[in-house]
Amino acid sequence: MKNFIAAWLAFATLAFAHSAAALEVFTCEPEWSALVQELGGDRVSVYVATTAFQDPHRIQAKPSLLARARRANLVVCTGAELEIGWLPLVLRQSGNSAIQPNRPGYFEAANYVQRLEIPTTFDRAAGDIHPGGNPHIQTDPRNIARVATALAERLAEIDPSSAALYQTRYRDFAQRWDAAIKRWEQQAAPLKGAPVVVHHKAFSYLENWLGLREVAQLEPKPGVEPTSTHLVEVLDQMKRQPAKMILRGPYNDARASEWLAERAKIPIVVVPFTVGGSDKAKDLFGLFDDTVQRLLAALS
Repeated sequence: MKNFIAAWLAFATLAFAHSAAALEVFTCEPEWSALVQELGGDRVSVYVATTAFQDPHRIQAKPSLLARARRANLVVCTGAELEIGWLPLVLRQSGNSAIQPNRPGYFEAANYVQRLEIPTTFDRAAGDIHPGGNPHIQTDPRNIARVATALAERLAEIDPSSAALYQTRYRDFAQRWDAAIKRWEQQAAPLKGAPVVVHHKAFSYLENWLGLREVAQLEPKPGVEPTSTHLVEVLDQMKRQPAKMILRGPYNDARASEWLAERAKIPIVVVPFTVGGSDKAKDLFGLFDDTVQRLLAALS
């Protein structure tokens, strides 16, 4: 009898531990890691494959990524071919059937927003062009809100026993996020119409949200590093079309923007771009707090 009770207690303990185990979520970029954490709290264990200081286009499919994907219940990535150079290999070699494309365990954030800059023709000679449109959707907080709605539903589908928790946390996040968007838009009103130069076509959604006006790019083609010839052309263009600031991300090489800033006498804004991109961008709210304040500081 004692052996039976001991065996039953051991089984019950294991069953409870299994049911209470955190949902394993593999995220490709820090913004989605932060969003999953907002929606899942202690119910989720989140792994992020990249940092704000890495170009998400160019990541190596290392064994550590495969190991994490192998045990994931859900993969959350941007999509729109942002991770085309590494994610398909990670998914394929993980051997995890639950997280393959077209399965509930695979979630592409870009599917839930209106994408900008979808090309009418596709030619690799034009640079790093994405057939599905510009993938850098996270620079507009309204897109974060749209993704959050769909992601909360997907978490509940993957983990139905915790559906009520996800919906409660989603409602709380959505309320705080909507209020924050209103605050950011009021603060950023002076930025409307401000002409900017960008290092890479990474800020189109930010520009669309705040009404910034892009007048030039430091890259001669998307994904092609700036050349001295092209920088001279941009400088000459700015004599006819002045800009207020130069925008670049944390992982962009600083030399081209510094060269242009010195000669054009305009400031550089290192936009955090994602969570962790600056000391103040510790979460999604800090990301946009810091982004708006940096832009306003450069304008003044």
